[in-house]
Amino acid sequence: MEAAQPALSTGPLLLIAAASIAVLLFLVMKVRLHAFVALTLVSLLVALATGIGLADVVPTLLDGFGSTLASVALLVGLGVMIGRMLEVTGGAAVLANALIRAFGEKRAPFALGVASLLFGFPIFFDAGLIVMLPIVFGVARRMGGSVLLYALPAAGAFAVMHAFVPPHPGPVAASDLLGANMGLTLLIGTVLAIPTWYIASYLYSRYAGARFQIPVPDDTGDTEDQPNPPHLATVIGILLMPMVLISLNTVVTTLGTTGTVDTEAAWAQAAVLVGQTPVALLITALCAMVMLGAGRYSRDRVEQIIEGSLGPVCSIILITGAGGMFGGVLRASGIGEALSSSLAATGLPVIVAAFIIATALRVAQGSATVALTTAAALIAPAVEATPGVTTIDLTLIVIAIACGSTVLSHVNDSGFWLVGRFLRMDTATTLRTWTVMETLIGVVGFTFAFLLSLVL
Repeated sequence: MEAAQPALSTGPLLLIAAASIAVLLFLVMKVRLHAFVALTLVSLLVALATGIGLADVVPTLLDGFGSTLASVALLVGLGVMIGRMLEVTGGAAVLANALIRAFGEKRAPFALGVASLLFGFPIFFDAGLIVMLPIVFGVARRMGGSVLLYALPAAGAFAVMHAFVPPHPGPVAASDLLGANMGLTLLIGTVLAIPTWYIASYLYSRYAGARFQIPVPDDTGDTEDQPNPPHLATVIGILLMPMVLISLNTVVTTLGTTGTVDTEAAWAQAAVLVGQTPVALLITALCAMVMLGAGRYSRDRVEQIIEGSLGPVCSIILITGAGGMFGGVLRASGIGEALSSSLAATGLPVIVAAFIIATALRVAQGSATVALTTAAALIAPAVEATPGVTTIDLTLIVIAIACGSTVLSHVNDSGFWLVGRFLRMDTATTLRTWTVMETLIGVVGFTFAFLLSLVL
């Protein structure tokens, strides 16, 4: 839907934008209203306050909601299916144990982190951490030392992948709202995730493990292997399959722009098709069901596993859709253009503004998903109005927003309590370890993204 001529001037529009964020934070933090309902309500109020015609209010809301879900729901749904099949069949244990053997027990923390990076591609942070922690505890008990030395590299890896890389809902939603190329976001996000994890998580874990002597929780036993786990090559193949397919699309498209490849050829069009992110994930999900389910579970059991994977992500999908609704209202009301002109007047680069807005929202209300979708919705019109923004710039802005939504995890973040509870740390120690690592991840990742934006 095309944005109408704004009925209000820049000043009132910016005041409404600020008020909408304040109301949203109040509803989520104080009233404890679900973020989906809060975003929907605030979107409606903003539409009315900015003078969008009454007949156009609901179409504007539905247009923003539906256009976001068109891509987000598909990618998140397929991604979580892949992750659940790997989780249930014991793929995490197979991969972690193989890497520990390859790197040696002295480098077990590094191996656990690498395993979590690979396994974190399709699996959400909380599910991945819960699956990996028994392996972490078993290794920590065998090797000795603070459990942080082993747990932080794994937890940090899942956190980085969850923030930077599709098909996780945050980067998917932000890419959709900003119009970034999903495949490019996956590739660049993965490239930046690796050094960010190494610096902010692995190296930090060596410091934290030496300073904070946290024992392995007494009530955790060694992990039990699945009776018929998948082969290591199968696990790695499934993890790499979508990346290879999406890379194929990117390579063919790039060569086509230089005239090296005839993109009208049937084989080139087929390569581009299978490398589209939804198709690549669909192919991978089908392969996971067949390759991991065959010989282990009946077809009915595989169907139950897939069905059970979708329930937990329903809330996330609805929140991201509501974030798209909020963004649609901001564009239609003229708030986006007002914000764009204000940013231009301050001289603040869009990528920096995106990081700051996401950080403020993250600290205020805790949810990384809400912070990311709201920040992306706020900054999207400013990005559209900024001349010379390339596809790589869009991807780097997505990563900047993801970094902002990662920093300063504290007591209003469910992940803060998840990590603290499982590692049996008190609140003060969790703040001095987990919060510091999350902040390092956000700051280091943003630094890489900003520096890259200066040279590309």
